Amino acid sequence: MVKRELYLERIRPFYDSEMIKVITGIRRCGKSTLMQQIMDEIHQHDIADDHIIYINFENYKYKKIGNPDALYEYVENAIKDTAKYYLFIDEIQNVPDFELVVNSFRATHNISIFITGSNSKLLSGELATHLSGRTLSFRIMPFCFKEYVAFCEETNIQKSIEELLDDYMLWGGFPLVCKESEYSSKEVILSNIYDSVVLKDVVMRNKIASVTALEKILEYVIANSSLTVSGNTIAAALKADDMNISVPTVYDYLKYISDACICDKVPRYDIRGKKVLAYEEKTYVCDLGFFHLKKNRVKEEYSHIIETICYNELIARGYQVYIGKTHKSEVDFIAQKGSEKFYLQAAYLLDNENTVEREFGAYRTIEDNYPKYVISTDRIPMSRDGIIHMNLSEWLLN
Repeated sequence: MVKRELYLERIRPFYDSEMIKVITGIRRCGKSTLMQQIMDEIHQHDIADDHIIYINFENYKYKKIGNPDALYEYVENAIKDTAKYYLFIDEIQNVPDFELVVNSFRATHNISIFITGSNSKLLSGELATHLSGRTLSFRIMPFCFKEYVAFCEETNIQKSIEELLDDYMLWGGFPLVCKESEYSSKEVILSNIYDSVVLKDVVMRNKIASVTALEKILEYVIANSSLTVSGNTIAAALKADDMNISVPTVYDYLKYISDACICDKVPRYDIRGKKVLAYEEKTYVCDLGFFHLKKNRVKEEYSHIIETICYNELIARGYQVYIGKTHKSEVDFIAQKGSEKFYLQAAYLLDNENTVEREFGAYRTIEDNYPKYVISTDRIPMSRDGIIHMNLSEWLLN
């Protein structure tokens, strides 16, 4: 089992905090495994088994406590004394009014609470109503490339880093997909994950009537990962296929897709004016396996694949990410975490002068001293003018 240190190191300082730890991420990305790893670490601090309460609402065993009153009674009966307890609830969004129950435990017991869910806005929005300022949110992604390499080492897969990167770019990092050795099996598992996410976290959650329209919009967004999309362009594209959907409906569906952590909408940031721009957002699919499912792979798409990998890597590392806008050009990413900030350009190959000028020249009008990177699959270092060039696999493994 790959230890997900990338996330554990961010959550670990809050193991005993009264703040509610909210772990979000797309279905099947490994949230339950991460929660188990947290419980294992807490066990190592000599915490008794009966002071760690675990509930998984995807397990039929807990079906009878899938309402707020039954959940409240179950946990109350499990708390026997005033010593510290640790409560873990997996897929809590299946319980209506769960936020009221969680708030009650937080306010009345000596307890540290961890909850997971597959819908980012569900947790951040509904919890915020009753727990303003009392939650900490952690976004979990499918395996990043470094975790995928570690998984392959654990399972004795004998391939070079280059071969592993090719597989990762094709199949992505869902743990269940990574476990399969045959490509046909990978495709079946990936399709099942996709169908499960669409059905449970988008269609059922939002009571969508036109599933066909949703699927068309979702396919369009995934196939255009790393490109600018808007409600108008999607509506126009669907109209060309004889499907009339209003622009407001498209935007509603885009919000549902984002809430389910399938794709992220990334705003542009005016570097000179130092403000977020409220138009022309880019979208990035959370896992390249979905891109493989919904779009045939050709050479011209490798630049979009590399850009999507870099975006997801930055999110996995805990950065807040924007698209950088200058007066005459655009920087792929501005990454910020606390006081740390850097710029990043992503490209497939720097194989001609026009590409080199485009990637390095994007920084020409940026006059601050924050680090500036160009990431590509080239093996030969091409750093210049204080701009650092790195090979993609080396950056991902760094």
